[in-house]
Amino acid sequence: MNTEPELLSTEFRALSARLGQDPLQVQGPGGNTSIKSDRVMWVKASGTELADAEAADIFVPVDLAQARAQAHGAGDGSCKDTVIDPAITLRPSIETTFHAALDCTVVAHTHSVATLAHAISPQGREVLRRKLKGMPFESVPYAKPGLPLTQLILSKVTDETRIVILENHGLICMGNTVAEVAGTIAEVEKRLALSPVIPDTQTPHSPALSGYVWADESWIAQNPRTATLAVSGSYYPDHVVFLGAGLPQSASDPSTPVILIKGEGILIRSDATPSQRAMLRCLGDVLCRVPADWQIEPIGTEAEAALLNWDAEKYRQALAQRS
Repeated sequence: MNTEPELLSTEFRALSARLGQDPLQVQGPGGNTSIKSDRVMWVKASGTELADAEAADIFVPVDLAQARAQAHGAGDGSCKDTVIDPAITLRPSIETTFHAALDCTVVAHTHSVATLAHAISPQGREVLRRKLKGMPFESVPYAKPGLPLTQLILSKVTDETRIVILENHGLICMGNTVAEVAGTIAEVEKRLALSPVIPDTQTPHSPALSGYVWADESWIAQNPRTATLAVSGSYYPDHVVFLGAGLPQSASDPSTPVILIKGEGILIRSDATPSQRAMLRCLGDVLCRVPADWQIEPIGTEAEAALLNWDAEKYRQALAQRS
C-alpha cells in the first residue's frame, strides 16, 4: 500500500512542532498528532517529540482500516502490526487507536496545562463546562491510555464533537483541516487560561544531596498546600511514566529522579533526562494555576501501578532515556 507521504504537509508538521515546542501544550515526548486519508493515517511515533516534527521523521504510516479495527477490539490495541512500511522500526503512538477511530482528518492530542488545571479538579471541571459552553465538546473520565481510553472516548463522542476533555490527562481537538484544528486549540486555550500564581521562593539553605541539584520548582515544597498536593499522588499519566508515583520525600534508590523536602525544596538528579525535567516543570505549571479553593484528585494507586508496569510505557521511557 502507498503510504501517501504527501499527507505530511508543511502546515501539519508546523502545527505539530509548534505544539511540541510549547511546554504549556506538550511536555517532552507527550502528546501526539495525526492526519489521515481514506486508507492511510500518519501518526506520531511513540517516544518521539512533536517538537521535532519539522526536523525529523517522527511520524509512522498505519493502515487506517486495520487501526480502526483494533480500536473496536480486533487486536491488542498497540497497532504495531498496522504499520505499512516494514522498514520503519518505530512504534505508533500508544494512542493510535483513538486517532484512527475519530472520524476527522486531523487530530491533535496535547497535555495542555490549562486543560489539566481544570480537569484534575471537580470544581475545575464544572468551571470548564461553563467556559466551553457553546463549543462542541465532550468530557471523558480518566482511563488508561490506549485501548481502554479509546473505547471510553468512542462511547461519548458524536459526529458533531470536535473537542474532547480527558479528565486527569489532557485535550483532544479534531477537524478536517489543520487550520480548523489550530483555531479550535487556540479558542480552548483562550477560554481556559488561568493566571499563574507562584509564591515567593527562598533559596534552599541545605546543600543538595550528592548527585542532585535544587530545582527551580522548589517553591512547590516551600508552600504547605502545594507540597502536600505534590506528595499525595499523581494527577496525569506522564507524571507517573517519567517521575514515578507522586513526588517521593526520600530516595528509595539512587536513581530516584526527584525528591521533595517539605519546607526546603525539590531535588532533581543532576543527570535527569529532558523528559523528567519537563514533567517537573509541568507539575509546577499546573499547581500554580489551580485556584486555592479547588480540590484536586489524583488518578489513584491502581492507575499508577498499571502505568508503571506497562510494556508500552517502558518502551517510551527507554527512548526518552537516550535523548
